[in-house]
Amino acid sequence: MFAIGIDIGGTKIAIGIVDLQGEIKAKVKIATDKTKDPNDVLVEIKQQTEKLMESEQTSWQAILGVGIGAPGPINKKKGIIACPPNLPKWRNIEVAAFFEKAWNVPIHFENDATAATLAEGRFGAAQGHSNYIFVTISTGIGAGLYANGQLISGAFGNAGDVGHIVLDQSKGTCVCGQKGCFESLASGTAIARRATERLGRDLDAKEVFALYDEGHEEMTALIQETFEYIGIGLVTLINMFEPEKIVIGGGVSLVGEPLFSAVQQYVSKYALSPFGRKTKIVPAGLQQDAGIVGAASLVLNERS
Repeated sequence: MFAIGIDIGGTKIAIGIVDLQGEIKAKVKIATDKTKDPNDVLVEIKQQTEKLMESEQTSWQAILGVGIGAPGPINKKKGIIACPPNLPKWRNIEVAAFFEKAWNVPIHFENDATAATLAEGRFGAAQGHSNYIFVTISTGIGAGLYANGQLISGAFGNAGDVGHIVLDQSKGTCVCGQKGCFESLASGTAIARRATERLGRDLDAKEVFALYDEGHEEMTALIQETFEYIGIGLVTLINMFEPEKIVIGGGVSLVGEPLFSAVQQYVSKYALSPFGRKTKIVPAGLQQDAGIVGAASLVLNERS
């Protein structure tokens, strides 16, 4: 038996067939075309999912359900993507209803970071923990909260939208309208924007980290500043929720040891309680597949 995991993101949409052990049998990724009508994108997701199942000779009789991880804000109760800042055309899109009509299987709908949080606890780096936070640092910044053995999703499914905690109001305006948000300072998008502004040429986050690895003076200063912003954000979460562990995923986490070393050092110095200062900051166990496995875990969790 399997679950289908669909992870709708700001830059890509990932679809996978996942078994009961959290292993991906097959997957496909498509670019998120922000110029398209969202309902046309849903049709494309449906077609790609069915094509993937056909290529893997997987029948719907073998599918327990479909889990969908979506960028917030969402309305979990109604299965709606409400108004994600990184997808400006996606306004009150009835995602769950579309797939309920398309496929005769249970549809589970959740914020993407919250779904990935479930996967990290079930199959990844947070196994065995009753209190942990998963933070994804990618196109944007989001988090999922797991406290006292329960997933905290909030009244409408948007708990954990930590990318819009204000860290430094003296810095530019975020897509949400506030100034100096965590996301506008430390996401992959922010790193690329800030580097482009400083060097006067277009750069993406990968190119910025490549320059950092080469010892480029200005980019080293920018990345070290970014690590400090991440540290500030995590200390805020530790002081608020007192997790045993924080798991970091998303594209920016792939920089590896320099990030985790800098952030762990910041936490050990500035978290308020002596217990908080010892909070482990670790990379995601599922890495870039956390979105797919997280979405599928919405289904698999129902069997626990």
